[in-house]
Amino acid sequence: MQETVSVKFLQGILRPRPAAGHKGTFGHALLVAGSYGMAGAGILAGRGCMRSGAGKLTVHIPHLNNDIIQQALPEAVLHHDADGRCWTSKFEDTSFPAIYNAVGIGPGIGIAPETTEALYSIINKLSGQSVPMVLDADALNILSRNPEWFAMLPPHTVITPHPLEYRRLADGGIDTGNVILVLKGHRTTITIPGNPPQQYVCPFGNCGMGTAGSGDVLTGMILGLLAQGYTPAHAAVLGVCLHAISGDIAASELGEHSLIASDLVDYLPHAFKYITKDTL
Repeated sequence: MQETVSVKFLQGILRPRPAAGHKGTFGHALLVAGSYGMAGAGILAGRGCMRSGAGKLTVHIPHLNNDIIQQALPEAVLHHDADGRCWTSKFEDTSFPAIYNAVGIGPGIGIAPETTEALYSIINKLSGQSVPMVLDADALNILSRNPEWFAMLPPHTVITPHPLEYRRLADGGIDTGNVILVLKGHRTTITIPGNPPQQYVCPFGNCGMGTAGSGDVLTGMILGLLAQGYTPAHAAVLGVCLHAISGDIAASELGEHSLIASDLVDYLPHAFKYITKDTL
């Protein structure tokens, strides 16, 4: 079954913020993003997460990325890897995953052997648990090379490939029928597993969003919604459409030619208002 998402549908998903809410109310997200030289991916995803309403964000980074991310993302807590350039930590401490409400992995992490081992370790740690997870970018590229890991993912894990990443997964023999698939592109589709599967089509967005870092922002947004307790299906649909509406509002003021990924974060508050008020 396929359904085009309407603003009314999104209004039915979006939750009001309780007047007595505090940062603990809105969840603690863990983001693993940004190898050395790709700190921007972590910044964009982290800002997308916080702007989506998460109460607290911890970003795991190579320690050489500390200064830039500390300054660009002061709202986040930083968790430093022992390695300065890539993700190698196995997260063996007792606080993982108990203190986190959702986990996001992938933007800018690279595919180094040590990072591949770390991804396996975290998937193995989360296998059989109910911690919501969103995977993107290099996390998907690593999975495409290790298809046997796919079955270990927590139920209803959200994956957000663009067409090339999706083709790599398919070429690796991976069946994506057991995850929530966000296939990015013109009229992004969100496929929810089931019998039969349910597919939602996002009618919003524009070609100005075809720019580096746009997907990193989306990953962070879905992570932020997951941390707040949205179901994976609702987090995926709401995140995709808010992301696209933000792009439309940004393009209406800046033009499609000049749109950059940071604009999607900057205009996200307007996207929330658009959904609640149904007006620009």
